[in-house]
Amino acid sequence: MPLMMSEKAFENDESDYQTLPRARVSQRRRGLEWFLCGGWKILCTSCCECLVHTCRRKKELKARTVWLGHPEKCEEKYPKNAIKNQKYNIVTFVPGVLYQQFKFFLNLYFLVVACSQFVPSLKIGYLYTYWAPLGFVLAVTMVREAVDEVRHCRRDKEMNSQLYSKLTVRGDHSVTHPDEVIHNQRIPKSGEFDCSCFIRTDQLDGETDWKLRIAVACTQRLPALGDLFSINAYIYAQKPELDIHSFEGNFTRESLSIENTLWASTVVASGTVIGVVIYTGKEMRSMLNMSQSKNKVGLLDCLTKALFLAQVVLSVIMVALQGFLGPWFRNLFRFVVLFSYIIPISLRVNLDMGKSAYSWMIMKDKSIPGTVVRTSTIPEELGRLVSDKTGTLTQNEMVFKRLHLGTVSYGTDTMDEIQSHIIQSYQPLSNTHTQDSHASSTPSRKPQLPAPKVRKAVKAIALCHNVTPVYESRVNGASTEPERTEADQDFSDDNRTYQASSPDEVALVHCTESLGLTLVNRDLTSLQLKTPAGHILTYYILQIFPFTSESKRMGIIVREEATGDITFYMKGADVAMARIVQYNDWLEEECWNMAREGLRTLVVAKKSLTEEQYQDFESHYNQAKLSIHNRALKVAAVLESLERDMELLCLTGVEDQLQADVRPTLELLRNAGIKIWMLTGDELETATCIAKSSHLVSRNQDIHVSNRGEAHLELNSFRRKHNCALVISGNSLEVCLRYYEHEFVELACQCPAVVCCHCSPTQKAQIVRLLQQHTAIRTCAIGDGGNDVSMIQAADCGIGIEGKEGKQVSLAADFSITQLKHIDC
Repeated sequence: MPLMMSEKAFENDESDYQTLPRARVSQRRRGLEWFLCGGWKILCTSCCECLVHTCRRKKELKARTVWLGHPEKCEEKYPKNAIKNQKYNIVTFVPGVLYQQFKFFLNLYFLVVACSQFVPSLKIGYLYTYWAPLGFVLAVTMVREAVDEVRHCRRDKEMNSQLYSKLTVRGDHSVTHPDEVIHNQRIPKSGEFDCSCFIRTDQLDGETDWKLRIAVACTQRLPALGDLFSINAYIYAQKPELDIHSFEGNFTRESLSIENTLWASTVVASGTVIGVVIYTGKEMRSMLNMSQSKNKVGLLDCLTKALFLAQVVLSVIMVALQGFLGPWFRNLFRFVVLFSYIIPISLRVNLDMGKSAYSWMIMKDKSIPGTVVRTSTIPEELGRLVSDKTGTLTQNEMVFKRLHLGTVSYGTDTMDEIQSHIIQSYQPLSNTHTQDSHASSTPSRKPQLPAPKVRKAVKAIALCHNVTPVYESRVNGASTEPERTEADQDFSDDNRTYQASSPDEVALVHCTESLGLTLVNRDLTSLQLKTPAGHILTYYILQIFPFTSESKRMGIIVREEATGDITFYMKGADVAMARIVQYNDWLEEECWNMAREGLRTLVVAKKSLTEEQYQDFESHYNQAKLSIHNRALKVAAVLESLERDMELLCLTGVEDQLQADVRPTLELLRNAGIKIWMLTGDELETATCIAKSSHLVSRNQDIHVSNRGEAHLELNSFRRKHNCALVISGNSLEVCLRYYEHEFVELACQCPAVVCCHCSPTQKAQIVRLLQQHTAIRTCAIGDGGNDVSMIQAADCGIGIEGKEGKQVSLAADFSITQLKHIDC
């Protein structure tokens, strides 16, 4: 957890943070009489049960309290923070490799045949003719595994030996860490001017946009860094969870949320952070969502089972021709050994050489440049296709397409009308009177624009977001690290970029900039807009309510500096905003029209507040945020008091551009008999739009949406539909996987397409394993982000796409490509 953010790095001595051993509880002494009269049996039984329970049990995850500068107050012992990707150690290497080899039928068959030659009645040849080839193959395999283990060890050692700064009461010391952001932290202090920093989470959740993280307010105000050890403060954090999008905790009397955290596998993109370590090792969010890799075997290896069955049938026929006389069981086994040349050990060598040659040809194919084969044992695999959305089907680049005001709709070709009105509405008063006089003498032929609605809508879009402008300082043409601007900085349009956790918000802010209302500065307490005339409008941020998957909306309360007016702006999905805004007769129809065009819709609304209304809300809201139990429910209940009878301003439509040739690629895969499932972490409405625009769901197919908790009723309703695609949310999916697993898979496999939205990395891998368990169909998973690694490792064949979200998934995949369209080559 970040407590302070500073430009200077700090370190701690490891000895300062050694957890003290817990006091041992003394056991009551047993008498000799009790021991001799049967107590030894009870004692032995208890020890055995305790040993078995200790070996089998999984450590219970608990909430924790971390004291600043007082590690001796911590009674629990937490996992060591180090990366370890090796599968074996010195002791387990030989038995582990042998087990991995002989658990496959082909190798086990050769072992049984070779061992049978030690039995005199079954011996039909020299021992070396059986054991020499098998020993050679095993030796080569063990050497290959040893080389891989050495490489893993070196990479782990390199990562674990990297230095980071640790702050102690004795000064700064260098210690090692295994990741960009070492542990799951909370932010105590920042080096930015506004106590915040930007992080990249593309390797954790697949989102490429920067996210804003905020330091704890009380520690950021400390005059010196050493004062962190003088305050009597503690951090209460919830137990480790799989959910990477939520967090609940307290810093003494200050509430903490996801905005105050830095998860492992994220990168600090701007600023320097001093943080308190909360979760380490296997308890980190990234490790909890990670699945174990497995050795993958192709369908061609099942050929030996068919040959063995033919061999057994032929042996039975030979024994039957002898009339099953004498020791026919021994004769049957001898015939099996005699016919063992039907499956020579050279078959395995030939298969491996053929697959290696096939893999080499794939990498050298000029029609799919940049393809890398990382697992040469399964180049022939392809089956039911499980795909990610963001970065795989789409480019994750949003473009503003539509603005609907209820009575009139504006597209990209008519945005100049809105721009001219915004320019006129923000002009100085004298210029406005002059233009009005000219307009009165020269009547306009164009219809009058809805002036108040246009201005209100554009102003709301420019204010209701979580976007921060970033300015890059250029020295001799080279860009340096982005720096947050101060109020007196010259706002240059050339080197300004926008950063936000959602690309939709960036697209909306770019739209308002093109219309003339530009976001030029933002910090934790205020934001500034520049009008077309060059004037700066300042708005103080009183409260901000981030977007969550449960609420499906975000809001902000601002106070205008010039007038002092307090306004509550909110935007969100139509399903969430329909019950909040005032009655209207056009919202539902227009949302459906935009969805058919594949646009992502957002409803924008506002509500004016008096000073008394806001003060009453603030007191209840702050009290709810300090609650430890049911904090989310209490905060939502307070917020609902404001979300009533809001004025509907506009409806926006944003398009997520598809990857090149996505539609013909998906069509070709469907024609080849491959069913496609889309697993994404995006919201239900976004996933539905992309499924339609990419033609994953054809226009003549119905869509059944399951977004409720009554999973059994939803499945029964879906059973009565035919040729219908299934769209299911993460909550409903969790219920189906827990209670109606078999029924869900049976119905889903009959669908032409399935879309699972708001899936966690664990759920993606769980769906792949579910298909493998309940169907005999091979699965192929495609993704491009770190959140797809578990899914790719669980599939029979994993394909990683090198894109904007980094190379982590391509390194973990069996095959690495650069574009989705290359899979049909």
